[in-house]
Amino acid sequence: MTQTPRPFGVAQGLSWAAIWAALDQTSKWAIVHGFGFAEREPYAVLPFLDFTFIWNPGMSYGLLDGSGDAGRWLLSLLAVLAIGYFIWMLKAGETIRVGLAYALLAGGALGNLVDRLWYGAVVDFVSLHWNGFYWYVFNLADVWISLGVAVLIYDLIWPQKAAD
Repeated sequence: MTQTPRPFGVAQGLSWAAIWAALDQTSKWAIVHGFGFAEREPYAVLPFLDFTFIWNPGMSYGLLDGSGDAGRWLLSLLAVLAIGYFIWMLKAGETIRVGLAYALLAGGALGNLVDRLWYGAVVDFVSLHWNGFYWYVFNLADVWISLGVAVLIYDLIWPQKAAD
């Protein structure tokens, strides 16, 4: 008796996670090395969007900003553990939607982990604003993580049935 393949397995999840991380790293390389952006100088892209290159040694909203090398390694360890968990959850994933969510989470965590290991801080550059209100500066890895969380919440509310 042969086992039917899962609609979204670990191999597909790892492939997508690698693609998300590569897109994130490519965008950051372009900001840091490719276009010569000066730190903290906003470059208008759209009326509500600037590219503003900053180094983020901490987490979102400035958490652990002043924690130095100890914070860097703690956040790196947490990222490795999170990536391991997301990969483990890919193994348990029953649907394409949930598998894609965990791939987004793993890819985003990997993208930011590479920055911490390579530079000692995360490269952030996307700055959204409107009518004098500025959101925090973020990167594509943060977008992938936010999308992954949103998809998981959506799936909790409106679950997708596993393929029979």
